[in-house]
Amino acid sequence: MAWLSRAPSRPLGRRRPRRGPAQMKTAPERLRAGLAGGAAAVTLLWAVQVHPSARPDELIGAAAHLTGLLAGYGILAMLFLMARVPAVEHGVGADRLARWHAFGGRWVLVLCGAHGLFALVVYALRTGTDLLTATGALFRYPAVAAAFAGAALLAGVGLCSARAVRRRVSHEAWRGIHLLTYLAAALGFVHQLAGPDVAVTALTAWFWALLHTVVGVVLAWYRGIVPVRQALRHGLRVATVEGEGPGVVSVTVRGGRLRELRAEPGQFFRWRFLTGGLWHTALPFSLSAPARDDRLRITVKALGGHSRRVRGLRPGTRVLATGPFGALTERRRTRPKVLLIAGGIGITPMRALFESLPAGPGDLTLLYRAGDADQLVLRDELEAIAADRQAALHYLVGRSDAAYDPLAPQALRALVPDLSDRDVYLCGPPGMADATTAALIRAGVPAACIHTECFTY
Repeated sequence: MAWLSRAPSRPLGRRRPRRGPAQMKTAPERLRAGLAGGAAAVTLLWAVQVHPSARPDELIGAAAHLTGLLAGYGILAMLFLMARVPAVEHGVGADRLARWHAFGGRWVLVLCGAHGLFALVVYALRTGTDLLTATGALFRYPAVAAAFAGAALLAGVGLCSARAVRRRVSHEAWRGIHLLTYLAAALGFVHQLAGPDVAVTALTAWFWALLHTVVGVVLAWYRGIVPVRQALRHGLRVATVEGEGPGVVSVTVRGGRLRELRAEPGQFFRWRFLTGGLWHTALPFSLSAPARDDRLRITVKALGGHSRRVRGLRPGTRVLATGPFGALTERRRTRPKVLLIAGGIGITPMRALFESLPAGPGDLTLLYRAGDADQLVLRDELEAIAADRQAALHYLVGRSDAAYDPLAPQALRALVPDLSDRDVYLCGPPGMADATTAALIRAGVPAACIHTECFTY
């Protein structure tokens, strides 16, 4: 059953925290247009090389060339989406980028398969051999063997990312397999430089190499150099590790000149703790409190091998942190009144926003969903904030079933009568977030006023 708790309140004036300079952002529409423009340019590159003909081998050959070029471009686009470019992540949002990456990855696999099939058929037609003989002959070309190896690696990564498989694979294994994408891209590049589409002129080959170099430099800079530079500049180290509940700890990281990071409540960093078992993995954790001049705090629930090891961190451990990332911030707000909804450990960014979002008495409400009372974390802090700010705080505790769903449209309207007039910030497990988003829309909240980011492995 539901257990609702509303913290007592006392008067306090309206307050607005200091905000640093606006972070650079790339709008989703602009990024989509840029990616589409790149695909159009690649198609144009193919079109100017096509020799019009109605011969079957020429038609199939043209299809092989186009799918190959688009597959090569698609691989670069997928790598760029995951390069952790701050302006892109701030404007588009990490969860949306991950969805685009997954969607684009499926199309890259389709294009790779189509390219291989078309190339095999046209080779068989032009040599007058059967498909089996043509396959053996093609593999005598090193560039073709490289392309096959690259495509096989991409297929393995795609298979590992399929929902049915991914549930059975640890995050550590999934991430390690995903690193093979870089090798696949390199093998594909070797194949492309030897192919007729890219190697047709020195200018085309130079342009294609430059495109790969730019993406490679961006990846190396933002995924390798920037974290090290920030660590040296800010001297981040673990200060404290405090238990918050079963399997949940808060880690405070101290350093110098942290205001320069311009971290906003609702954002996250990718944390690399330089200790055994954690140094090789960057873990995405949201700030669970507004950033201070000398410290940042995250709250972590043990969900996998790496997150469980966070509980054993010792004070003084050096930290590499990349970020901040994420678009779930005050800057997305469009209305005076705000509703925050958190599910499980999704309370971490909501707790930071609960403290920092400017709001008058009664304008701010937090709904915290959990399966049982033991899963509620940071309760003392939440209740103190609610009392200090005259904000409403409701705990929604219990297992959902057909008879009880505290996040159903009618239940939401009962808890928040002016729901349709509010901005809603939402963070929780994917299933809960999707269901709650649908319920909010049915309850009358415009989709443009629902702000959410969901992080899954």
